[in-house]
Amino acid sequence: MTNRARMTGEPETIRERFGATWIAEPPADDRSNPQELAPFGRAYVIRDDERGRGVDLMSWDALGGQTKRAAHGGSPPRPLAMTNVRSLGLPQWRGLVERPDNRCIIPLTEFCYLAREKDAAKGTKGEMWFACSDQPIFGVAGFWQTNGGKRGFAMVTCDANDVVAPIHPKAMVTILAEEDWGLWLGGSYDDLVALQQPYAADRMTVRGPVFPSRDA
Repeated sequence: MTNRARMTGEPETIRERFGATWIAEPPADDRSNPQELAPFGRAYVIRDDERGRGVDLMSWDALGGQTKRAAHGGSPPRPLAMTNVRSLGLPQWRGLVERPDNRCIIPLTEFCYLAREKDAAKGTKGEMWFACSDQPIFGVAGFWQTNGGKRGFAMVTCDANDVVAPIHPKAMVTILAEEDWGLWLGGSYDDLVALQQPYAADRMTVRGPVFPSRDA
């Protein structure tokens, strides 16, 4: 699971990069901090509606907090964010992603997976951060829906490429080429499935392990 992502730079940079207008007012507080995205946190996404292509603000959880982590060791069940989806053909997702109005693109500058092994000195796993050398700000395929009056999104994953696989062999986020943004937002379901491919490994970089001082 992608547990952290980043979008560095001012929010206005997102609007310019994706040729979008604002369809959501920037929040008055700092909980959507575009520098750091975490599950349940708010983030800017790109979507199309009757006003055209716009920047909206949503939570990184497509199920609105309805999913619960099982109780463990006497602790009660806790909310579990639905942040990533791979099987678009499942009935619970296909009916959603078939509708262009429910698709979105998540602008990022980096995303991370935890290292495979713990650091011997620190006793914990570091973060491995991935970026695109040909797109300083890139777009990740996603979709969104409203739950309980709250808008939430999930990122779409695919097979891992040769850069990501040594760290996270199960999957990676689906990074879109710039020329495919419009197809993801407005194409057919079959178009979406065709775009669900790993990004070219020779266009990606990785750095780490990083051991941030913030809480995990």
